[in-house]
Amino acid sequence: MSIPVTDADRRLLQHALAAVAYRARKALSGAPSSFADFRAGAGVRTPHQLLRHMSDVLGYARMTFSGGRWRAHTLPTFEEEIARFHEQLELLDRTIATEGFSEFSPDQLLQGPIADTMTHVGQLAMLRRLSGSPIPPENFIVADIELGKLGTDQAPPASADQDWFAAEDEPW
Repeated sequence: MSIPVTDADRRLLQHALAAVAYRARKALSGAPSSFADFRAGAGVRTPHQLLRHMSDVLGYARMTFSGGRWRAHTLPTFEEEIARFHEQLELLDRTIATEGFSEFSPDQLLQGPIADTMTHVGQLAMLRRLSGSPIPPENFIVADIELGKLGTDQAPPASADQDWFAAEDEPW
């Protein structure tokens, strides 16, 4: 069965993937080497484990187009895990751009694996703060997010809060 998909549907999904890449890079950039194995508590995934899971989620999304099964093994280094995550974003982006939708609609892809991945990016950002290496806030609505820009080379913040470090201890 073929699910009708518009160019606007594809573009929105691809923009969501680019937003995931941008936010993930922000959450991971400048993290101390100890961050990969930081454990916030019992039963909480480390950033390294979380990235592996995120690659699993993206691989699953890609397999919904072609069939098969995706299960990522944990890579030896955090840097390799980051590279694989961005590679999975790129592969899913190309699949969305070129393949027909037959198992899930664009809405389901967005509400399932793409939203799940975005949630995990937020967890990485929260783990940065808990590990003692918080990231500065940014107004993401004005971020320079480009379709197809899914690697680690992302634009700098368009609205970084220059006073954030000085005001970090102030109540919101």
